[in-house]
Amino acid sequence: MTGETDLRKLLASMTPQLLPATYVFATLASDVPIPAGLEPVMQFREREGLTLIVTEDEAKAAGLAGTFRCRMITLDIHSSLEAVGFLAAITARLAAAGMGVNPVSAFYHDHLFVPAERAEEALTILRELAAESSELSA
Repeated sequence: MTGETDLRKLLASMTPQLLPATYVFATLASDVPIPAGLEPVMQFREREGLTLIVTEDEAKAAGLAGTFRCRMITLDIHSSLEAVGFLAAITARLAAAGMGVNPVSAFYHDHLFVPAERAEEALTILRELAAESSELSA
């Protein structure tokens, strides 16, 4: 399965799902192991260290300083890693509302990390975008 590449289908068919946890971004130096019991939803190694996205509760329990309190919205459509413009359209719409977003693409879905206090607003914006795209496709 390679996923959907058609931008209109992606936008019209996405079903954004807001996960209940609050997440934070944390970082560890390259030579520091991930603390026991920590289960990052994402990790990415950069020259400066290891970035982790973990629940706020896990970060506190592990003594990690987290930043960017956020909620995760999963775009429930299998998007291709080669899809063009999907995240650009979404992030542009959120940017127009003055909202920062940190998107992460995985094999099956795209995930958006949005400010915790604006998560419901982001969900509404994404649902509106899907509805508008669905009307254009009809």
